[in-house]
Amino acid sequence: MILELGAGHRFDVTTRALVMGILNRTPDSFYDGGEYFGFDDFLRKAEGLVADGADFLDVGGSKAGPGPEVTVAEELDRVVPAVEELRKRFDLPISVDTFRAVVLDESCKVGASVGNDISGFADPEFLAVAARHDAAVVACHVRLAPRVHDPEPLYADVVDDVREFLALRAQWALDAGIPHQRIMVDAGMDLGKTPPLSTALLRNSDDLVQLGFPVFLSCSNKGFLGELAGAEIDERHHATMAAHALGIGLGCRILRSHDARGNRRIVEMMSALLEQREATAAGVMPHQESVAR
Repeated sequence: MILELGAGHRFDVTTRALVMGILNRTPDSFYDGGEYFGFDDFLRKAEGLVADGADFLDVGGSKAGPGPEVTVAEELDRVVPAVEELRKRFDLPISVDTFRAVVLDESCKVGASVGNDISGFADPEFLAVAARHDAAVVACHVRLAPRVHDPEPLYADVVDDVREFLALRAQWALDAGIPHQRIMVDAGMDLGKTPPLSTALLRNSDDLVQLGFPVFLSCSNKGFLGELAGAEIDERHHATMAAHALGIGLGCRILRSHDARGNRRIVEMMSALLEQREATAAGVMPHQESVAR
């Protein structure tokens, strides 16, 4: 399976997952609490993610959960200069975590090539903007809307409902002229889901693989992992690693992560295992080599 993330950035994700490094330009991020909101701090964080092996970077100027309003002008001011500076420094795809078409448009003008939209393309202009800039998109499930409190979400069957939602959004992207190889799907864990619902979606990630698009996994340090592991937000590293390994094994191919180095190691190990599985299934005996303990 081939994934295109902009001009010159084509990846074979048949057995190898990609690491997306998270860059928050928000003062109220659930994870870092605004530690990298300052522009110099943000750039240092980006340099660290790239040095640690991130395949591409994701810039967000508004957190997903409830909080103070972020106006269009504020989001543009946080995101566009950041994208422009990242493009000058790194030859990597740059994603914008936004549900506003105007933010995607202005960001693509200065070098972004991916629109990571947690609203499920609620802005009617979003896909047209992405198509005009030859950008890739992430179709993400949310039950209500970004930044809206949803304490008691109800689903007939969360796995079926999310799959049907994403199948429809992926079709919208295709109908807008975005090629198949530039469309990703994301179950949206913790977005309008209780911890048990998010856990069910992670456990059934292979169900989304059947849609035929690269599956995007965004669960780094999230609340449902804290619930599972009984861990506070700064103690969820190992739970995240376990979730990512499971996700890759079930077919997820993009990891949105706060820790590029740790996830690069997981990606390398899982890729080696998956390649051996593919070789064995094809009747080719893999090389027998010693494994360092």
